[in-house]
Amino acid sequence: MSAFEQPQYDLLLRGGHVIDAKNGINAVRDLAIRNGLIAAVAEHIDPSTALKTVDVTGLYVTPGLVDIHVHVYASTGERNSYAGDNSVFPDGFTFRSGVTTVADAGSSGARNFEDFKQHVIDRSKTRVLAFLNIVGAGMRGPKYEDNLADMDPQTAADIAKRYRGLIIGIKTAHYSGPEWTPVEHAVEAGTMANIPVMVDFGANKPERPIQVLLTQKLRPGDIYTHCYSGLRNELLPDGKLNPGMWDGRKRGVIFDVGHGGGSFAWRIAAPAIQQGFLPDSISTDLHIGSMNAGMKDMLNLMSKFLALGLSLDEVIARSTWNPAREIHHDELGNLSIGSPADVSVLRLAEGTFGFTDMYGARMQGKQKLECEMTIKAGRIVYDLNGVSRPDWKTLPPNYTEVGDPRWDALNPASKKP
Repeated sequence: MSAFEQPQYDLLLRGGHVIDAKNGINAVRDLAIRNGLIAAVAEHIDPSTALKTVDVTGLYVTPGLVDIHVHVYASTGERNSYAGDNSVFPDGFTFRSGVTTVADAGSSGARNFEDFKQHVIDRSKTRVLAFLNIVGAGMRGPKYEDNLADMDPQTAADIAKRYRGLIIGIKTAHYSGPEWTPVEHAVEAGTMANIPVMVDFGANKPERPIQVLLTQKLRPGDIYTHCYSGLRNELLPDGKLNPGMWDGRKRGVIFDVGHGGGSFAWRIAAPAIQQGFLPDSISTDLHIGSMNAGMKDMLNLMSKFLALGLSLDEVIARSTWNPAREIHHDELGNLSIGSPADVSVLRLAEGTFGFTDMYGARMQGKQKLECEMTIKAGRIVYDLNGVSRPDWKTLPPNYTEVGDPRWDALNPASKKP
């Protein structure tokens, strides 16, 4: 390439092991990016065709991770509220874990979604989508979440349709009463807006058995989160999986992890998986409690499923392509040519590691995923060990910026990805 020619690609990742569930790739491949999109995936791409080349030999290259259950409405200052201080601003906890897309799971409702959009969604480098709470006031505690009068399906559907693609579902959560009203109104809103419903089933009431929820109330494509909590009879006293879980899966209900601070137990997950009941998607339920307890972050959670016996490609699929399809954003979670260039570069560490559940019980594992680099919209937004950077001794004595806005989002001179 002559000095006057523009490079064919902005960024080239060489020698990494690519795992892409959508395209059935599980092999060493080079990956090239141009103009924020995946431009090529091949056994060999000439480095001279790229503005920037990064050697990722020995690392895994995957689509940017998609976490469909987080709480990131952190801007209101309201105490003890997921529409407030219990949430976290996304950019501090996503890229360092290889996550490029999150879906807030009902922190806001119809009456405060636009505030959430203005103060968090529109200001985040992370791609933030949302499940809209069927409760108009959002996830602000029992006073609000038990208020049946604030669960208006038409209003929720209208807001969801106004922000179609950004609002990707309806959420119902934490209801403590015996009525089916929150679920029924959420499904009604989801039907009107043609989007899925995510259910955190709330208190375990005999009037609302899980079998009825999964076999009668939810539609195919609706999402049951916290599927390994054990708090709602997911596992029977004899150690067998509740038949309603199997029946719900047959009907097309989606089962999501939603680990959180109180929704994942080894004594539920291990026997369920041994019986063949794997999750459809792996999600964190990220908030100030879960991130400092057993959950920690997306990669720690994914590593738990390696310890539970899932293969690496099964774990990656459930953290990329599966959740992308569940929220009807098929452009995400894959490395197809022309897809947004959201990419995670991961290291699979070998050793002795410990993982704890919501009760503090420990499971030992031999593998742990770590994030080496994250790319969002074709630009590097996180680089743990500076693998994309030149050694400082090779630079001029008075060096300043060493990146380029076409591939770099880390330096102050770079624009927002």
